[in-house]
Amino acid sequence: MKKTTFKFLMVLLLVVTIVFVAHLFILQNMGLQIFADRIVLSYLVNYALAASILIFIQSKFNKKASHTGFMFLAGSGIKFLVFFLVFYPFYREDGTMSTSEFAAFFVPYATCLILEVAFLSKQLNNQES
Repeated sequence: MKKTTFKFLMVLLLVVTIVFVAHLFILQNMGLQIFADRIVLSYLVNYALAASILIFIQSKFNKKASHTGFMFLAGSGIKFLVFFLVFYPFYREDGTMSTSEFAAFFVPYATCLILEVAFLSKQLNNQES
C-alpha cells in the first residue's frame, strides 16, 4: 500500500471518529438515544467500504487511471446496495424513516464520500501526463 493511501486512511479514520463523536453529542443534546438506529454499524460499514474501495482503486490506478471514475461510481453503487440490503429494511420496519435514522446512515456516508472525492481528485490531478 502506498504511503499516501495509508496516510489518507488514517485521516479518514480520524475525521470519521470526530464526526461520530459530534453526531453522538448532537443526538444526546436533542434528547434522542445515542446508540439507536444502527449508528455504530453505519459508521463502521461506511469507513470499511470507503477504505476498501479506495485501496482497490489505488491498486488499479497506475494501470487503468482512465477507469478511475468508473471504479469510483461502481464503489458508490456498492455502498447504496449495502444500504438497501443492510440498513433500509431496519429503518422502514415501522413504515417510515425518521430523520435520526436517515442521519445515522447519511452523515457517515457523506463524510466518507467527500473525503474520498477530495483524495482521488488530488491523485488524478497529480498524475503524470
